Amino acid sequence: MNRRLSGASVILLTSLAAASLSAQQKQAASLTPWGEPDLQGIYTNQTLTPLERPANLGTKAFFTKEEAEALEKRSAAQRVANEDAPPRPGDVGNYNAFWAEPGTTVVGSLQTSLVIDPPDGRVPLRKEAEQRRDDYAKQESDSFDYMSPWDRCITRSIPGSFFPAGYNNAYQIVQSKGYVMIHYEMIHNARIIPTDGRPHKPADLRTWDGDSVGHWEGNTLVVDITNYNGKGWIATNAAAGRIKGIPQSDSLHVVERFTPNGRNIDYKVTIDDPTYYSRPWTASIPLVRDDTYQMFEYACHEGNKAVEDILRGGRAHDSK
Repeated sequence: MNRRLSGASVILLTSLAAASLSAQQKQAASLTPWGEPDLQGIYTNQTLTPLERPANLGTKAFFTKEEAEALEKRSAAQRVANEDAPPRPGDVGNYNAFWAEPGTTVVGSLQTSLVIDPPDGRVPLRKEAEQRRDDYAKQESDSFDYMSPWDRCITRSIPGSFFPAGYNNAYQIVQSKGYVMIHYEMIHNARIIPTDGRPHKPADLRTWDGDSVGHWEGNTLVVDITNYNGKGWIATNAAAGRIKGIPQSDSLHVVERFTPNGRNIDYKVTIDDPTYYSRPWTASIPLVRDDTYQMFEYACHEGNKAVEDILRGGRAHDSK
């Protein structure tokens, strides 16, 4: 049956076609000249959302909007109180607020933890992992071997470098044909990820941060990481809570997913290390693009007196 389109229908179809063309042009603009999704930019990820879900929240996976706003207000008030409070007796004090970049908001999804699997938002640690963490903490002042690789200016680990800390939570992504480079502000590590289809390096070539090999699944950059040397920690900063100091074995296998979400990136990472976890676990950490952010060199070794001072303190304690 032949039907004539009304004027309104023509206008509607024309508008839909224009919208479709605009969407296609927007899609094309988000590609590199060689046709891969363009992830380039500077991103930050500081947040109030903890890595693990607090035990008192039980199975609560998401905040309501009102709960999130209340949490943010309480946190802001606590920061003001902490800035004005004197150090504890015997404590030399800490950095003032100028040097910190704390998270002031929860993540946009309102999830109650960055860990999204297991469903309870808790990392499935084995007792062996916690024992190793606690043993190293007790011996920290005995030798630099027991200190974190961050304190020693080696690495914050992969994927631990993406776990939010108290400052320097910035990442720059640069792409070239067949490669993606991630520049981490903390320890200014430059991680180069090939995306040209090459296999992993031979299994006997092992490094602190493993061997990263990437490929594209639609708009998502998938990075597979193996070949760890078993010397690193999964997390090195206090914001990671009880996960700080959990070791990485040479069996560690990590899969990262970088998916564009408007101007931002949805970053998800799955960590599988049967030596220290009873099952794989996954964290979801949004990377928020910030074109105004300026990254500076993180001169870790220069002026790093922490290791020396901790060991001096340990020897002074031993002499008593």
